[in-house]
Amino acid sequence: MFQSSEIYGGLNGCWDYGPLGVELLKNIKEEWWRFMTYRDDIEGLDASILMHPKVWEASGHVENFTDPMIDCKQCKARFRLDTFAESLNEKKKKKALESLHENLKSNPDLYQQLEKLTVSGDNSEGKSDDDVFESILENNELGSYLISELNCPQCGNKNTFTPARQFNLMFKTFIGPVEDSGAVVYLRPETAQGIYVNFLNVQSSSRQKLPFGIAQIGKAFRNEINTKNFLFRTREFEQMEMQFFIKPGEDKKWFEYWKEQRYNWFISLGMSNEILRYHDHSKDKLAHYAKEATDIEFKFPFGWGEIEGIHNRTNYDLSRHELFSGKSLKYFDEESKEKYIPYIIETSAGASRSFMAFLTNAYYEEEVNGEMRSVLKFHPRLAPIKAAILPLVNKDGMPEIAKKIEADLRKYLKVFYDDKGAVGRRYRRQDEAGTPYSITIDTQTLDDSTVTIRERDSMNQVRVSIDKILDYIQNKLIF
Repeated sequence: MFQSSEIYGGLNGCWDYGPLGVELLKNIKEEWWRFMTYRDDIEGLDASILMHPKVWEASGHVENFTDPMIDCKQCKARFRLDTFAESLNEKKKKKALESLHENLKSNPDLYQQLEKLTVSGDNSEGKSDDDVFESILENNELGSYLISELNCPQCGNKNTFTPARQFNLMFKTFIGPVEDSGAVVYLRPETAQGIYVNFLNVQSSSRQKLPFGIAQIGKAFRNEINTKNFLFRTREFEQMEMQFFIKPGEDKKWFEYWKEQRYNWFISLGMSNEILRYHDHSKDKLAHYAKEATDIEFKFPFGWGEIEGIHNRTNYDLSRHELFSGKSLKYFDEESKEKYIPYIIETSAGASRSFMAFLTNAYYEEEVNGEMRSVLKFHPRLAPIKAAILPLVNKDGMPEIAKKIEADLRKYLKVFYDDKGAVGRRYRRQDEAGTPYSITIDTQTLDDSTVTIRERDSMNQVRVSIDKILDYIQNKLIF
């Protein structure tokens, strides 16, 4: 990974995928696409990034896609309220809350509001301390008092924050030569809306009956106030989303089905239950469109973070688009002879967050024969390079045989040819790149046309006939 425009100092929140990174990202997307669309009840789609501006009015993004933010008047640093709260340790939060309680005793109305939100008061909803702290910050009056008790994490000054204000996360641009309000369009903040407005187009052209889904992989853009944690929060990213259209009343069944399916997808590609978990959204934290929501979280080095969301969006989106467009988006159910707006179960995964999770999960350091070995233990289907071809020495006809093997395999697999240095060092280089199989051409190859295939994780070696190499590797990639 390289920071975007690195030679100019970089562009914050934007990243470029290098030769190995782009292969890993492509493999993740292909595995997702195969899992989601190689079935009879899900169709694919590729919708445009630019859409009619009314799409984002109907979806609620113009009104609701905002984050409260504050600025430090001293150092000009800008903070999103939720991430600002996350950056403070428990001691600072506790001290600020104690000061807030003391200072508001002379203001009965505000003190009563505070008591309802704090853990010491009526906390019947069972909110965590972090949730309480964030709730106070988001309260216009209480938040301004609490912010005044805190020091800026950047410059350390106290009582230098502006009042919290809403900040829309959509990137705005213009269509045509004139930059006025009539030419405004947005870079899409999610790919889902392209699926909703094409619901009937896909349904009628594919002749699908409910329940069925529409899947899409595409770029999305969010003007994040603060990007953080490498690929976890960026301004330009790819989403892998599927919207599953169902009959109203069947939403609970399909919500549970897709929770299990999507969790098991990560497990099937090498993750474990110890580093994955569900995080159910409480009712007061649900998005404006959601009836129910669950995140699949991965244990990153910085802590637990969402890599996929499963949402019960009810019929909110299609109803809104029907209202704003004036076009009927109802589905005619031939079985029941009734028309209705379908409910939707959404699965939404970040390709870049998945990339970061699989990369983190794959990294190991271990001692082998007194030396430390760094290895990326990717599932073979995700590995950027599937096989390396290594002639033992650059003589005795070995390079010619190796080149022939390389040319034959390259038609089907991403392979790498390496003849530089001792073969042990070449193995280590491939371990670091996550290459699952290394094919060595040696003196025995000259006698019986067999090669050594070394397996990355176990480091075991087997002899395989040259004409069986492709079958051997492809059989391994199936599982």
